This record gives sequence, C-alpha cells and structure tokens, in this order.
Amino acid sequence: MSKPALTVLLAAPRGFCAGVDRAILIVERALEKWGAPVYVRHEIVHNRYVVESLRAKGAVFVDELEEVPDDAPVIFSAHGVPKSVPAEAERRKLVYVDATCPLVSKVHREAERHFFREGRHLLLIGHAGHPEVEGTAGQVPDGAVTLVETVEDAERIAPPLAGGLAYVTQTTLSVDDTAAIIAVLKRRFPDIHGPKQEDICYATTNRQEAVKASAAKADALLVVGSPNSSNSNRLVDVARQAGCAKALLIDRAAEIDWNWMVGVRTVAVSAGASAPEKLIEEVLEALSARYTLTVTKVETATEAIEFKLPRVLVA
Repeated sequence: MSKPALTVLLAAPRGFCAGVDRAILIVERALEKWGAPVYVRHEIVHNRYVVESLRAKGAVFVDELEEVPDDAPVIFSAHGVPKSVPAEAERRKLVYVDATCPLVSKVHREAERHFFREGRHLLLIGHAGHPEVEGTAGQVPDGAVTLVETVEDAERIAPPLAGGLAYVTQTTLSVDDTAAIIAVLKRRFPDIHGPKQEDICYATTNRQEAVKASAAKADALLVVGSPNSSNSNRLVDVARQAGCAKALLIDRAAEIDWNWMVGVRTVAVSAGASAPEKLIEEVLEALSARYTLTVTKVETATEAIEFKLPRVLVA
C-alpha cells in the first residue's frame, strides 16, 4: 500500500543557538580538562536529550552547590545564577566555570546598572520560577525587583516610584506578548527606562519569526523541545497565535501522536534553541516511515554568531 503524501515545512533558523552551543561545549571541555565527574548546577540547558548525553559522559547535575564536593569542578548553567552562587563557590574555594549565555549576562549588567548606579526599581518581565528569572533577580538585593508575568500584572502592579523605574526581560519570551506588556508599562509609567537594545535574544526572535512564516502555511506544527524549555513552549504559543491551532511540543519523535496527525497534509517542524538537530532528523525519519515526504525549508534569517569559551578552558 502506498504511503500518503505529506509536505514538511522545515523552519529555519531552528534548534541550537550560540549560547546553547557554548554551554554544552563548556561541559565537554571541562570533562576533557578535569575528567569525570564534573558537576553542573541545574540543567546546563533545558533539553532532556542533551542532559542525558552529558550525564553519560560524566556530568553530574545537581540543584544546589551544597551537593558539590569540595574537590570537584562545577559549572553554572546557561540560564545564569544569582550573585550568591559564585560568592558561595569562592567562599568554598571551588573551581567553577560560568556557562551563563552572554546575552543573559547582558541583562544582568542592565539590572545592576539600573539599581546600583541609577537607583531605579526594576520590573522584570518573565516567568516565575524560571532559573533565568531567578538569576537576573539575584543580581540586586531582595525587594529591588517586581516580577511582571502578564499584561494583567502590568495593569495592576504598584511598584515604589521613588528613584524611578526600569524594566528588563527574560531572553526567551514571546516577542509579541512581551511587546504588549511593555506597551502597558510605558502607558502607565511614561518615564520608565528600558534597555537600549531589546533583551529578548536574537535566537528567540529568529525562531519565532520562522515559526510564524511556517505556521501560516501549515495544517499543523511540531516543535521539538523539552517541556521545561521556555523558548520551545513559546514557539507553540506563537504558532497558535499565527493561526495554526494544531501545534504540539514533543521531546522526541516517539511522542508524535499519530491520531493527532490524521488529516494533516502539510506539517511545519521547528525546534527550540536547546534542541539538537539530531532530534529533528529523528522526527523526519519517523514521518518518512508513514508518509511520502516533500521537505521544503522556510528560512527567515541566517545566523553566524559564536561566543567565546571561558579562558580557563581554552588551552
């Protein structure tokens, strides 16, 4: 029996960004330099396949520094950490490497500048409990930050006005949703200060634009990414907002719901910034086992950004 035809719109850019590439390479280089085990505080990036692959090579993932032995090297995840974490590592004289994405570090410096130099209260646009939000809030003292998660939050917050206000954002948010929140803040607080360049990173923006372009032409959209990946979840949101109601987040090809695929003639495929291309290849193989595929790339931008490794690992 012949297989039904299926058009696959492959969104580009997709998958790994420069910050994720750098973070994973930091763990691999640390294992080469110091040998296993190398400890990592929190998941280095939010992807199960990546974490399990590094665990198999000798990385040990922990929640807090207290779980790290005194004689073991430790790496801080790409999402960034509060200032208290490297301070504690230094107090214990631990060997540590900070794998914070440079674009997240930029937001940290903005937060510090607004509070310490300008004396402003910070409105942090982001998701409660996300490690990037905790890391950014942890650059300034307790009480210096008010979290804003939604347009509704922006409408009702009552921050202290003495000394002025500034906002910064998590780097992996929906571009459109964040713009709506910022619009409310600027309407309510006309003198609020924002970043000179948007905090949402280039990779988040590019992947969302590619999904918009793909979703507009598709019956359904599959996003490869782990459920705790903020930027992957936002791709699903963006697809639905772009008019593609059938949008699904999957960790691996094995999670494709084939009943969900019934009636689909064109499917768009993308991946969050922490998902490797190997997982996209798995999805295409799974689709090709059931369909005769026509694969078309939908490219909205090209990326050539690279971030340098910490000097301690370059030798």
